[in-house]
Amino acid sequence: MALKDFLKDLDDSVKVVTSSDFEVEIIETEFVPSFSDASITYDNLDTKKKKCKLLESCVLYVDIRSSAKISAERQPKTLAKMYSSFVRTMIACARYYGGHVRNIVGDRVMVVFDKAKCFENAIDTAILMNSVCKHILNKRISSFEFRAGIGIDYGKMLITKSGAIRQGDEKEFYRSLVWLGKPANTASRLTDLAHKTEIYTIPAIHQGNYYPYIKDWHWQSKPYEQFVDDLEPTSSRMLKHKDEHFNTFFKTTMSHSETHSPILFTKSVFDGFKKARPNADSIKNGWWSKRNLDVRDYDGDIYGGDVIFSVVEDL
Repeated sequence: MALKDFLKDLDDSVKVVTSSDFEVEIIETEFVPSFSDASITYDNLDTKKKKCKLLESCVLYVDIRSSAKISAERQPKTLAKMYSSFVRTMIACARYYGGHVRNIVGDRVMVVFDKAKCFENAIDTAILMNSVCKHILNKRISSFEFRAGIGIDYGKMLITKSGAIRQGDEKEFYRSLVWLGKPANTASRLTDLAHKTEIYTIPAIHQGNYYPYIKDWHWQSKPYEQFVDDLEPTSSRMLKHKDEHFNTFFKTTMSHSETHSPILFTKSVFDGFKKARPNADSIKNGWWSKRNLDVRDYDGDIYGGDVIFSVVEDL
């Protein structure tokens, strides 16, 4: 086929799908669909119809921290063993609490839960995954500190079939279920942040102390809040410092590092879990707390923690 004809065929197909008379049927469900679900179809250009499903539930992602750096520094055989162990154990953790694995890309595993008990199952799965990573994988993969990040969100997701119908050995590579909506995006972005160490600069004060007996200066940088806390209350315009050797200061910046919790989730997940299981140890003991994180396209509270099942410590 000539390139011009090929492009014309593509344009015609897009024109059909985007036209006003192309029908998209959306069926609400409380269960995680599979690829073979007859209620989810490809675009049918002849009947001008497509079927999708809508699920309101929890979605979880988990992946390895610093996987690119690890891949560059490890031998192929070591990498194969590590990734195989990680993906296999994460799938097992998901299935233990009724989760459905719906995507695996590299070291990132996507898990979706049926609506019933989705908050409890998602949080339990996250704790189990964190436990396995810390006390099994990190012990057996001993050449470096093995860390993984987990992100969870809750909400409505549109499930549609994407790709093209193909036959033969490569047919699996041309088709997939696509999960559209904010929950999948937010959970994925939380996973990017979970268990990640970020280094950034913060406003600071560079303080100079002068010691007359030795005729020498000592300089140190400290955050604004710490500098203000070191000042005495005064009603005048003169600064009065608690340190008698304080002499001068100027504004600067200083490096600051912070490692985020290995499990992060949105307020809707926290509220749903707390309502469903108010007497859970992690709730009563305050193991989940608010985190000061900036997540793109999300403006609600983020909760996180480093929670494990104690039984794993005995292995």
